[in-house]
Amino acid sequence: MRETLDSSTEPVDQEAFANRKLIRPNFSRSEPNHNNQMNHGQSMERRSERTSGGGAKKTPPPETTNAENFYYQKQMQTKTPMVVILRDGEEIHGTIEWYDRCCLKLIRNGQPNLMVYKPAIKYMYKEGESKSGS
Repeated sequence: MRETLDSSTEPVDQEAFANRKLIRPNFSRSEPNHNNQMNHGQSMERRSERTSGGGAKKTPPPETTNAENFYYQKQMQTKTPMVVILRDGEEIHGTIEWYDRCCLKLIRNGQPNLMVYKPAIKYMYKEGESKSGS
């Protein structure tokens, strides 16, 4: 039985594989158009990104830019009087004492200090500025 298996397999000719040449067609264009060449180059880049296995993909933008934190820090350091407009339309005047991920603590003159949840805030602005932002 073993002899029949060995005799049925043909020997592999290594030289036949080594002598093969890779033939690539030349896609030369008769009218060189700069826009077509640019678009062709861009499509080739996109195609290489898809086939490269993820190594050449762009990195996604950062999830947080820290702009909100920078704004709160600046207002806290300068003790800027702020107007906070809540979702129900109520206005709260005060300065920001501290903040965290969920809330702000406002110091108010002549009234109790408040801790305001950020989801309850519609918008805020500096007390000296108009509501329209101009």
